[in-house]
Amino acid sequence: MPSAFSAVEVDLEAVVDIDTYPIHDIASPVRTELVGEARSQMQSTGCFRFSDFVRPDAVEHMVGEATTLHDQTFWSTEDHNPYFSPDDPNFDDDHPRRTFQKRQTGFINADLLFENSILRQLYDADVLLHFIWECLGVDRPIYRWADPLARNPYGVMEPGHYFPWHFDGNEFTVSILAQRADEGGIFEYVPNIRRPDAENYEHVAHVLGGGRDGVVSLDLQPGDMQLFAGRFSMHRVTEIVGRNSRYIGLPSYVHDPYRMNRPFHSETIYGRATDLHHTRVLESVDGLAD
Repeated sequence: MPSAFSAVEVDLEAVVDIDTYPIHDIASPVRTELVGEARSQMQSTGCFRFSDFVRPDAVEHMVGEATTLHDQTFWSTEDHNPYFSPDDPNFDDDHPRRTFQKRQTGFINADLLFENSILRQLYDADVLLHFIWECLGVDRPIYRWADPLARNPYGVMEPGHYFPWHFDGNEFTVSILAQRADEGGIFEYVPNIRRPDAENYEHVAHVLGGGRDGVVSLDLQPGDMQLFAGRFSMHRVTEIVGRNSRYIGLPSYVHDPYRMNRPFHSETIYGRATDLHHTRVLESVDGLAD
């Protein structure tokens, strides 16, 4: 279904429930209402969920892709702090910058996705990018991320795995759940716990120590699409329980299409850093720790 914003031919109707979410129809009052509701929630909490956004057949296709590529998942059980930065003895022992938790999770990197990947089709469709930009309610345009590994991977968690509290290296993430864990695997976040001019280490330390002030839980279901501003809201995924692995597509969008993860961050999370990661090591554009 071509649209004014499609640079790539995508059978949108076969992938997205456009009856409920007419993202292609810029004149639709339903779309206008959706954008308004999403903007309000993003401004107040940094998070918004579109339930059953992706059709069941497309979700099944995503699960098939993730299952086929499962053996190529980069697994990591390394400890990390919320900033994915090395230990810094300039801070006190109990400081968040020196608080490390064990991460047991993996990624099917974006450069491994199949040519006919539903996740890749969605990410390459300008109609979705434009809709997301409107829902975020930001003045600056958003772009697909230049990072070849992290731009739209699958996050993978097996039973017993846990993804501890952290901040994202990009401004916005779109999560599309493909397969849910039998139990656990709950997404938790603390809305806007930091700002570009304030790391708010005291509150971060409170949550890292088990405090629940400001913590929000979100039990995503297969086919749900979630908008999330993970650069400013610390978040985690609780331990996976049962037999099923958890697969979630993670298309990511940024204000600066040139910036990428720093090599240390990329190697820690995605298992490798490309030549581009090393040549684009620049000062962080927003002044934050990672």
